[in-house]
Amino acid sequence: MRRPLPCQALWLLGLALLALALIATNLGAMRLSIAVLWHAHDEALRHIWLNIRLPRVLLAALVGGALALSGCVMQGLFRNPLADPGLLGISSGAALAVGLSVVLPLALPAVLALYMPMLAAFLGSLAVTLVIFFLSRHGNNSLSRLLLVGIAINALCGAAVGVLSWISNDAQLRQLSLWGMGSLGQAQWSTLLATASFILPASLGIAFLASRLNLLQLGDEEAHYLGVDVKCTQRQLLILSALLVAAAVAVSGVIGFVGLVIPHLVRMWLGADHRWLIPGSVLAGAILLLVADTLARTMVAPAEMPVGLLTSLLGGPWFLALIFRQRRETDG
Repeated sequence: MRRPLPCQALWLLGLALLALALIATNLGAMRLSIAVLWHAHDEALRHIWLNIRLPRVLLAALVGGALALSGCVMQGLFRNPLADPGLLGISSGAALAVGLSVVLPLALPAVLALYMPMLAAFLGSLAVTLVIFFLSRHGNNSLSRLLLVGIAINALCGAAVGVLSWISNDAQLRQLSLWGMGSLGQAQWSTLLATASFILPASLGIAFLASRLNLLQLGDEEAHYLGVDVKCTQRQLLILSALLVAAAVAVSGVIGFVGLVIPHLVRMWLGADHRWLIPGSVLAGAILLLVADTLARTMVAPAEMPVGLLTSLLGGPWFLALIFRQRRETDG
């Protein structure tokens, strides 16, 4: 099948995202219309549309794009198609750090308290990222090694979060449970702006490094001879990717498989050039999580399903299919 021109594909994804965002703001337990913004007597409906629906839709797109972009960077950095923040334990490390900030809070001013979960998640995700990266650089750098390390880190972080849940009070326990399943129910303009202040600069930084990430696919030695400061570039990509995961986990909890599925789909559609793969992954990730979150809050309305459950239902079969596909290619 002939691949579309990358520019045309990005425009198509952007228009699809815009259309889905407009549709999603009108769907929910109470169906609304954008026309309510022009009716002064519908002040309550206007408040729901502007201050509840719209921030959540924008946050879903922002978090979905960040998760997909972090997965894209991880796969390119490790040169491994199964690298993913969730599978490698990075999301669990961020969740553990956020759990610590919830159960053992610090007395901070209001502005710092707003950013405290993101700072904690950043430190947790960065610590796990560095461990994974250094372990992958020593030894045989095999797929089984990476996955086993990720499984071990997920288990350790999961056990630590379990201890935090055991010692927490009812409100803290509910908050930790929502993080474990992934939820965007806490979306507000303040959290959206705080999250965007982390995700947007990190995304722009990664886009600036797209050409260098392409050269890294040739190997460290070849990239060095082509003028790339390999260690500096790897360090920058690690920090920026950890920042994306941190911001996403801090505001939405652990939402799995977005970073695994989306880069694969976009790579099959647009190719492996990260100059197009990066923006394509961001837009496709935003679309996926926006659709999943819309389904999560409409399928069982007026109740709400954790969005992380839906993404796992999608990503689990995809992960299994990917493993069996690689096994057939290896045996063949």
